Amino acid sequence: MRVCLATYQSVMLLKGGPRTQILQTKRCLEQLGVQVSLFESWKEFQKESIDLVHIFGANVGTYHFAREIQKLRIPMVITPIFYTRHSAPFVRTVVAVNSLVRSVARAVWTDYSITQEICSWADAALPNTKKEGELLARGTGLPKQKITVVPNGVEERFSHGDPALFKKSFGLEHFILNVGHIGPHRKNVLLLIHALEKINVPSVIIGRIEDNEYGHHCLEEAKKNPRLRIVDSLPNDSELLASAYAACDVFVLPSLYETPGIAALEAALAGAKIVVTKHGGTEEYFGEHAEYVEPTSYELIHHGIVTALNKKKDTALREHVRKHFLWSHVAEQTVRVYEKVLSSRSAD
Repeated sequence: MRVCLATYQSVMLLKGGPRTQILQTKRCLEQLGVQVSLFESWKEFQKESIDLVHIFGANVGTYHFAREIQKLRIPMVITPIFYTRHSAPFVRTVVAVNSLVRSVARAVWTDYSITQEICSWADAALPNTKKEGELLARGTGLPKQKITVVPNGVEERFSHGDPALFKKSFGLEHFILNVGHIGPHRKNVLLLIHALEKINVPSVIIGRIEDNEYGHHCLEEAKKNPRLRIVDSLPNDSELLASAYAACDVFVLPSLYETPGIAALEAALAGAKIVVTKHGGTEEYFGEHAEYVEPTSYELIHHGIVTALNKKKDTALREHVRKHFLWSHVAEQTVRVYEKVLSSRSAD
């Protein structure tokens, strides 16, 4: 089986979860015997050398590529990476209105209508959570038979991080940790900083610092807390990052929504207690083993962190993640979808 993985052009610049998802999916697919290539926009595309294209992200960044793959009639699978706090009826209404407007003004697009169109071209859609799948079905009208939930994953190496390395580098252990980006509103770092103000425990935020107003505001507020340390981003394959997960006591990801946030899975596998947003299907991953918070309230984020700090660590979540969410398990589920798509195409 020859599979091409593709996504939006800025993925290597942004260095977020989708980059990790694609590279780890590639690694584990290859271990299963799949021939995997990454789409290169400056290289001649040879249709005959590809059995299936798997696109990550149903958005404006992948729209034209997906359209051309559909025109070439190459089997296509989409991991939409799509979620919103808006309801499915709201999404459905926006899609319907946009369709009406585009019948007289083709240049008018919305994010939701782009997602809907890309997913309609795909042979199969692989949302990361049941909630995302329901949103796609009820909001964009994607047929349920096209939908197979394939979760995000985590590398097993995060279960072997050495806490001593982070302690040696920063003099910290048993701290509160957040890993992500400092700048995007969705990551909600500013409210996290406010939630940490009255907690008398060392805290660390590791993340790529964006040069924007929100990012600057976060840094200014962080300076007011002598117990809070900001660490500019660490590579996902860094031993120091794995050590940070292993050394922390509580990991906090109070984003406006996550599905579920790969960093939270990494921290859970390292043995950290988890405090995470309640929006986006996070409970499908962490079950009863996490504290879920309303991200629009720094008081509720504060309460969730304090609750987690007062709990003893155990191995239940760690073993749950190891059993269900390693990238090798994700790749196996993904291959089954590929085989189903190719078998269906062959029968046509």
